[in-house]
Amino acid sequence: MEKTRIMKKTSLPKAIQHPTWFSIGILLLAAALTAACGGSGAPGASAPGPEAGPGKKNPGAPPAMAEVSVQTVRVRKISLRRDVEVSGSLVASDQARVSSEVAGVVRQVLVDLGQEVAAGQVVVRLDTRELELALERARSQLRQTEAQFGIDGVKVTEPPDNEQISSVRLAMANRDDALAQLRRARRLREQNLLPQADLDAAETRVKVTEAGYRTALESVQSLRATLQERRHAVELAQKKLNDSQIRTSISGQISERLVNQGEFIRENTPVVSIVKMNPLKLETAVQERYAGIIRTGLPVEFSVESSPGKTYSARVAHISPSVDPATRTFAIEVLVDNGHRQLKPGFFAKGLIYTHQDENVPAIPEYAISTLAGISNVYVIEEGTVRQQPVTLGSRSGELVEVVEGLAGDEVLAASNLTMLATGVPVKIVGTAPAASPLTENRQEEGR
Repeated sequence: MEKTRIMKKTSLPKAIQHPTWFSIGILLLAAALTAACGGSGAPGASAPGPEAGPGKKNPGAPPAMAEVSVQTVRVRKISLRRDVEVSGSLVASDQARVSSEVAGVVRQVLVDLGQEVAAGQVVVRLDTRELELALERARSQLRQTEAQFGIDGVKVTEPPDNEQISSVRLAMANRDDALAQLRRARRLREQNLLPQADLDAAETRVKVTEAGYRTALESVQSLRATLQERRHAVELAQKKLNDSQIRTSISGQISERLVNQGEFIRENTPVVSIVKMNPLKLETAVQERYAGIIRTGLPVEFSVESSPGKTYSARVAHISPSVDPATRTFAIEVLVDNGHRQLKPGFFAKGLIYTHQDENVPAIPEYAISTLAGISNVYVIEEGTVRQQPVTLGSRSGELVEVVEGLAGDEVLAASNLTMLATGVPVKIVGTAPAASPLTENRQEEGR
């Protein structure tokens, strides 16, 4: 067996038995096979294959990029008015529920829903018979008291002084007589011409008359208070009679009619509701980050759904001094002129508060922006090629959009065929894009 293995080994060609010559042979065989297949790219190839020749592209070279024709636009510097978005509900600047101050039967309701009324206008009338009787009774009691003073309440309205009232004058006379009697009694007693008992009686009479005088004065003071009270009673009865004609407290429009003719109502019963239609207030809230720039008097423009395409002007009227910790906003009130009566309380409004104006703000047309997956890009033209540049956008002014970050301000941008552009693509400038009218290509890109 060992002899057989030796014989097989020695039967191999000498070239294979030598390692160096075997490697060279392998390389020569590979070169020959490559040349036979027409591979021009092999090392040492001296002639092109059958596909090579004048006008033929080399399959191994990268394909050349085709030029894209584009219009251009430059970054513009504009004046931009800054604003803060707001939304809220319109409310009446004033509203009231008019109530009856007296009880009675409703005889007339003089207004209807939506009717315009002025301040002080009569809206409901009550039956007045009982109130008229109460007024007459109060007047009779007043006349009785005035008679005790000797006045008629017409020609003479104020009571006389205390010393001129008959009861006081009688008490004064009795007191003065008692004092005179006491003086005489004392002189007689000094001369032992009058018993002591008579002197004591004279002194007692003086005390009685002085007490009577004080009582007369107190009666007069009480009578004066009664006179004043009965005068007030007459005024109150007169007021209740006047209140039987229920009047509005503010001007506005009737928003509710709450009573009907023939109905008995008690005191403090609401009869109508009124809303003041001009001016109205827009109640809204602003984020706390704008607290430093929101101030009274700033102009506001807003719109409502009932008037599509129309804007209304107003101004900030009131600002809350505190921030709501739950929403991190502070309340403001915007005063709205509603002389045209096109707005109604309860309308939902959306608008802008214009805070200030910035100058030399970089901006580009909307059609020069490509937005995909929420990321905005522009294509900067540099030496015949484009470079895709992400940008951060800000506010809009018509078809111009503010560029907050991403551009220096002197770039030339592609404004058409944006969907065919990418970094490194060669471009051919065919003109300047129009100042308005977004191009179709960019609209399609934005839609995507």
